[in-house]
Amino acid sequence: MSIKTRLLLSYIAMTFIPVVLFAVIAGGLYTVLFKNIGEGRGTPAIWEKASLRGEMAAGLKFMIQTEPDRFADPSFVAKADEQLTRLDAGIVVTEDGRITYASDLLRGVDVEKEIQKWQPAMSWHRWGAKGSGRFSVEKFDVAFSGQHTGAVYVLTDMSTFFAEAKKLFPLMILSLLLVIGLTNGILTFLVSRSLIKPLYALKHAAEQIKDGDLSHEIALKRKDEIGELGEAFEEMRSRLSESIRLQLQYEDNRKELIASISHDLKTPITGIKACVEGLQDGIADTEAMRDKYMGMIAKKTEDMDRLIEELLLFSKLDLKKLPFHMEPTDLKGYVADCVQELQLDPRMSGVKIACELPDRERVQVMADREKLRRVILNIIDNSLKYLDKADKELSVYLSDGPDEAVIRIKDNGSGIEEAALPHIFDRFYRAEPSRNTDTGGSGLGLAIVKQMIEGMGGRVWAESRTGEGTSIYFALPKMTGDGGERA
Repeated sequence: MSIKTRLLLSYIAMTFIPVVLFAVIAGGLYTVLFKNIGEGRGTPAIWEKASLRGEMAAGLKFMIQTEPDRFADPSFVAKADEQLTRLDAGIVVTEDGRITYASDLLRGVDVEKEIQKWQPAMSWHRWGAKGSGRFSVEKFDVAFSGQHTGAVYVLTDMSTFFAEAKKLFPLMILSLLLVIGLTNGILTFLVSRSLIKPLYALKHAAEQIKDGDLSHEIALKRKDEIGELGEAFEEMRSRLSESIRLQLQYEDNRKELIASISHDLKTPITGIKACVEGLQDGIADTEAMRDKYMGMIAKKTEDMDRLIEELLLFSKLDLKKLPFHMEPTDLKGYVADCVQELQLDPRMSGVKIACELPDRERVQVMADREKLRRVILNIIDNSLKYLDKADKELSVYLSDGPDEAVIRIKDNGSGIEEAALPHIFDRFYRAEPSRNTDTGGSGLGLAIVKQMIEGMGGRVWAESRTGEGTSIYFALPKMTGDGGERA
């Protein structure tokens, strides 16, 4: 539920609930205060009295209209007054302006003076008589026989009602204030608590992030705007944590890279230095020895040049600064040409090369041809270092899948241990622990392969068994149609 909806419902509840509760409380107070007024000693309660008074007034009105002379009979009027007295009411009868009967309800009251207030022909006239409380008066005009006129006044004693009403209204006002205060207070507390509690959680999380602690997950488990804010905070925390982790990893890799470069450059430099010292000290005192030393210097220099070249290439690939010139390429024809060139390479002397291609006429992929050639040569160079059998064999297989073309380059060399297999595409990794450049190379060849293949949108992996050989696979997405679209 959104915060907007929650606030809207709380506002509705703050209006509706107090009204309902006040109505219930007011009804309860009214019932409690007025339920037993007049009860006891065989007299009816206030509600029953009101009903009976209405019936009595209706009866008197009927009698006035049908038998008005009955109200000139003092005994009849006295009986009617007796019945009214039990109902907290009384009667006054006037004839030709004279008071012929006055109820005991008006004892101590100057009726003649007060009767002037009753003269207006209104149904209900309320007045206050000194010492007699409050009354409600209903007037009925009477036409006596003999052309005499008069009036009948029915009075209701409201003193008890108003006494209880004086208690009721303050209690109702107090109840209204309590209901509004408690309802609004509770609802405000609940709504604010539902908002403030997650905000404090976010504040605590922000303070932890500020202090560099990114280990605590922010999980508010809400579906409103604050929940969305919490998810954004959690995404920020997760990305910051991942960024710091990568930064630390990059720092470790940088240190490892510097250490590896230092070692790999120091080795040929040490060899060159030894050869130069030998020449300077006259150890190489023959032409053959001098030629040998110069040959060693040339080879070490070539190793350094190759290492620096591969390092620069890998750095450009790693920094995404080496452009890829992608173009449609028939992979089947390209692999066939590469294998044909390899068979003429002097380094492949004594190595049997096999090539297996699919029956399909063309296998179209998008590739950078120059970098693809570097990939194949790097894999071949890596394989040649570990061909330790008398019958050295290399095989190149191209398989044509529905979405990608896969090339496998397999050798029958010494193989790679299972523990080392996942790391062979890491930079400066060598399965040969001594880091001998005569056997292990620079450690960048397969790392460059991975970077180039992934730069062309492909993937690379390896399979190997110790003593049986190694297979290096790489796959490139196939094209569909002539427009260069990939499958």
